[in-house]
Amino acid sequence: MQATKHISSAQNPLIKKVLLLKDKSRERKKTGLFVLEGLLELQLAIGAQYEIETILYCEDILEHSESSDILKSFHSDQLISVSTEIYKKLAYRDTTEGVIAIAKSKDHQLSTLKFETENPLILIAEAPEKPGNIGALLRTADAANLDAVLIANPKTDLYNPNIIRSSVGCVFSRNVKIGSTTEIISYLKKEGFQIFCAALSASKDYTTVDFKNPTAIVVGTEHSGLSDEWLENSTQNIIIPMEGQIDSMNVSVSAAILIFEAKRQRKINK
Repeated sequence: MQATKHISSAQNPLIKKVLLLKDKSRERKKTGLFVLEGLLELQLAIGAQYEIETILYCEDILEHSESSDILKSFHSDQLISVSTEIYKKLAYRDTTEGVIAIAKSKDHQLSTLKFETENPLILIAEAPEKPGNIGALLRTADAANLDAVLIANPKTDLYNPNIIRSSVGCVFSRNVKIGSTTEIISYLKKEGFQIFCAALSASKDYTTVDFKNPTAIVVGTEHSGLSDEWLENSTQNIIIPMEGQIDSMNVSVSAAILIFEAKRQRKINK
């Protein structure tokens, strides 16, 4: 493995570009590029056939990790070595195996959604704001091997570095699509999905509903819940009974409980 270039100056145009892509959603949208760091994240992106434009690596960190093997598959023109000082300036974490990549984003429009199964189970999150929650939802979706995750009315772009980091790269391994609430509801009805909305009003205990047919589980924000449009188009609102003094849980925890109940029912039904 031999890089064609070494960078040790923070004033280098490429370093400035990486910092801009990390910090500015507008720049990511304008260029169609984003930044990822870490061996696992890079492996998942490659496995999901993301196009990797450039890889920056720090030799001092790389020699103590497993990253060097995966970099051998890239052309030398794509590899740029950076000093330890520059790497620490670019990296979010100290434990990312010395690898940072610039990659091209994919098309996440709802119109591109396809399923590999005839009886899909999907998760929908309406207007999620916190990257950490989105990342946790994607990790749950990956753990359950959901057929898709749909984000309705997103408040942050999918390639926000905090989403990539908190999802541990699951943003690459999952089938993620984006659309408005109206567009997604129209799609679900057209495709014959049951719509189960996590809500407090007019709800049934989540263990009493049947998740065995094509199903969309819909969650909202902890602060405001789901919009009226979802509640008006719900097949059935569902609730997780609470035995303490509060009436809600973290959205990713709630989603996990609902998803794995659906998985349990489907496993029994096989």
